[in-house]
Amino acid sequence: MAKALNLSPSTSTLPLSSSSKYSNILKTPTTLSFPFSRHPNSLTIKSSAATAIPISTTSANQFRVDILSESLPYIQKFRGKTIVVKYGGAAMKQPELKASVVSDLVLLSCVGLRPVLVHGGGPEINHWLKLLNIEPLFHEGLRVTDAKTMEIVSMVLVGKVNKDLVSLINKAGATAVGLSGMDGRLIMAKPTPNSAQLGFVGEVARVDPTILQPLVNNGHIPVIASVAADELGQSYNINADTVAGEVAAALGAEKLILLTDVAGILENKDDPGSLLKEIDIKGVKKLIDEKKVAGGMIPKVNCCVASLSQGVRTASIIDGRVQHSLLHEIMSEEGIALSFLILLNSILSS
Repeated sequence: MAKALNLSPSTSTLPLSSSSKYSNILKTPTTLSFPFSRHPNSLTIKSSAATAIPISTTSANQFRVDILSESLPYIQKFRGKTIVVKYGGAAMKQPELKASVVSDLVLLSCVGLRPVLVHGGGPEINHWLKLLNIEPLFHEGLRVTDAKTMEIVSMVLVGKVNKDLVSLINKAGATAVGLSGMDGRLIMAKPTPNSAQLGFVGEVARVDPTILQPLVNNGHIPVIASVAADELGQSYNINADTVAGEVAAALGAEKLILLTDVAGILENKDDPGSLLKEIDIKGVKKLIDEKKVAGGMIPKVNCCVASLSQGVRTASIIDGRVQHSLLHEIMSEEGIALSFLILLNSILSS
């Protein structure tokens, strides 16, 4: 079975149709309608005979109907499938982008998909570190985490960011459940090989999805903070991209989506026109060797490759600065068509 790695941004928006078919004032025939009533056990009968509907209202209503109709194939394709989304960066800092991500997740859940949200919280962590006069340090895109920083990371990610997201999703109409890697031994951590440089930065030793399956199967949205402990109970800060990839693999997810702060991968960092829309594994390794993929993009690319090799069908890195980029990636032909097919054998042998 082919796998797909999509490194392209979702930047398109859907324009309102200017077709002449909506240009006249419409008069609807005499009908009886039974609209939804706010009052239970009540019946509303409304006659719409010769009722003039303004052009703007008609166009907007028809546009919504068209969009819902055109979404049907994508809803059918992904209904019942698990979609793991890693959330962080600019989409966390800007209220309108945060609202966009939350509403997208709730909509996807309502139409039968099974979203799982994995989050970091770098900007919020940096904010609290600076309040405490601690300078954030990074090594190869990963946060250097000493014991004091680890305590702050755990408090911010598990106690604040996670619960804020759960509250927003619940408020939007879905049912979210906040977790960290330590809850139910969801994620078992281990220190990184270069722990001397990174401190309490961990890797994923294993994922036990037992606690997630009932939540996903019952239509809840798990919200997972990227903090976990090892066998001895020592807490570790784990890169959220890595956690998302491993959770996606453990759940046998249909799709892994990473939201990022940039348009994508540039073949030439000084040329915005060199944006890559597709890439294979050898190409990724070459770009890393040439330092064209660096910093925080390295764990993103690596976790996409790792998740594909473990059975996740598609992996995408998309521009989280674009409103509703999550919906566009899943509910449009463009989002699917930009996927680059990679044979599993080529991943395992690379």
